[in-house]
Amino acid sequence: MENSLATSFTTPEWVKDAIFYQIFPDRFARSDAIPKPRNLEPWDSPPTEYGFKGGDLLGLVEHLDYLQDLGITAIYLNPIFQSAANHRYHTHDYYRVDPLLGGDAAFRTLLDEAHRRSMRIVLDGVFNHASRGFFQFNHILENGAASPYLDWFIVNGWPLYAYDSQRKPNYAAWWGLRALPEFNTDSPAVREFLLGVACHWIEQGVDGWRLDVPGEIKDDSFWREFRSRVKAANPEAYIVGEIWQDGRHWLQGDQFDAVMNYLFTKACLAFFIGRNLNRVLSSGVGYSPIGPVAAEGFASAIDDLLVMYLPQVTQVQLNVLGSHDTARFLSLARGDESALRMAMLFMMCYPGAPCIYYGDEVGMVGGKDPDCRRAFQWDERRWNTDLLAYIKRCITLRKAHPALRRGEYKSLFAHGQIHAFGRRLDSETLLGVFNTGAEPWQLGVSVGGYLENGAALNGVWEEGTATVQEGRLTGLAVPARTGIVLQVVT
Repeated sequence: MENSLATSFTTPEWVKDAIFYQIFPDRFARSDAIPKPRNLEPWDSPPTEYGFKGGDLLGLVEHLDYLQDLGITAIYLNPIFQSAANHRYHTHDYYRVDPLLGGDAAFRTLLDEAHRRSMRIVLDGVFNHASRGFFQFNHILENGAASPYLDWFIVNGWPLYAYDSQRKPNYAAWWGLRALPEFNTDSPAVREFLLGVACHWIEQGVDGWRLDVPGEIKDDSFWREFRSRVKAANPEAYIVGEIWQDGRHWLQGDQFDAVMNYLFTKACLAFFIGRNLNRVLSSGVGYSPIGPVAAEGFASAIDDLLVMYLPQVTQVQLNVLGSHDTARFLSLARGDESALRMAMLFMMCYPGAPCIYYGDEVGMVGGKDPDCRRAFQWDERRWNTDLLAYIKRCITLRKAHPALRRGEYKSLFAHGQIHAFGRRLDSETLLGVFNTGAEPWQLGVSVGGYLENGAALNGVWEEGTATVQEGRLTGLAVPARTGIVLQVVT
């Protein structure tokens, strides 16, 4: 698909420098300042489909110091609105923050405290479907065909089989799940309601929306109006869609700014984990199937991504190694920490906005949903502190070098288990070299045409020096299962 619109549209400047952290609110932290109901699952117990742990937004506020120390500048929150589900994708009231999370007052505190620290907050927008408890759907349940809200949903028969598990739902429901009635976005009333929700929270100070399953609303005019309204309220608001594959349809400048970059995720799993990938945990997920690739395949996938989207889109893609919808990276790697370290360093060197799924930085593990949504352990004795220190360094590296955030990316060398690339912005040039093999590798990367003979480089990730001789980088070895980053001396 070619870009059909003018290429002059803008994407939010702040996202190009952002480090995101995704939080599942029920599982991150809980505050003693918010009274808790009695029937909560123990914090340490395995998560279940229906159980609640009692995480809340004031608990997050109390740990903003931790996130700031890690280097986080933006938080993406899974849904926070009133809901009867622990994940809150079954929205009951779009204008009310769930009381279990502390309600509107707790969210106001979070928003103010985050902004005071120059941290951004992006909310999860679930606009394709609601819940059986959503007022207008409940009104239909109570009043049947006489309900004035009948056109808010698509009803195919009476009585509604909203709770009869022996029958298929006789109304449009997401993936046929009766708990998730789909909005009829052809209804003017529904459109105005949803767009009003989107603008309301932006006007309250929210910095953007992550859109849940937006591809299910197969109406470009809806998303065009969504962008127009949201950007009118805040031109720098970030709009990122949950699209697992090629997102160009939505990234022409008239709908989203970016998508969750699961194609990036897939490439990282295929290269950095490779043949060690847990096939059971990676199957049946939006990015599957995933087969192992050597450096040539990885470089090709990455280069394809870089030309797939316009530069201003690439700079704000939400790059993820995992999320609430996937098994944890460490579990996919069967506990191989070197794979996570390499992938994390590469993500911090790659164009777009890196996003860490809560707890990955301390070594959290977990299988498919709901196991990937375990509660964060605040006992530091249970953390992988070496991994945490490593990821802090990765973030510090990205922040220290504008070329890693905004510079051009160029693949330089790809052979077997070795991949090398350059990042350049103005007078700053950096090279990254990754060795996914089991043996050290002596640098002999071809950089002819990118760096001049005689150019000297110093390590900015690991100590060391290298020089360019006869078009090749020489003088430094890359240890097994690791990456290095060098800067050209000017």
